[in-house]
Amino acid sequence: MRKHQLDLFSLIAGGLFTVIAVLYLVAALNDISVNGRIVIPVTFIVLGVGGLAGAVAAAVRRDRPDPQDQDAP
Repeated sequence: MRKHQLDLFSLIAGGLFTVIAVLYLVAALNDISVNGRIVIPVTFIVLGVGGLAGAVAAAVRRDRPDPQDQDAP
């Protein structure tokens, strides 16, 4: 199987939505209310930071030479 490169934005977004789902699950089991006025802005902030991190990682990866392209001595 061929190794693929890490997609940082997808990893952060998946982790964020998992944390939100667990938060709401725990709140429902304990009869606690989750304040959407906090969750929604934090979600947008984390997705924005994840997008920036993914873009920076892709730019660094693009500028780095691929070791497979270099000829062996």
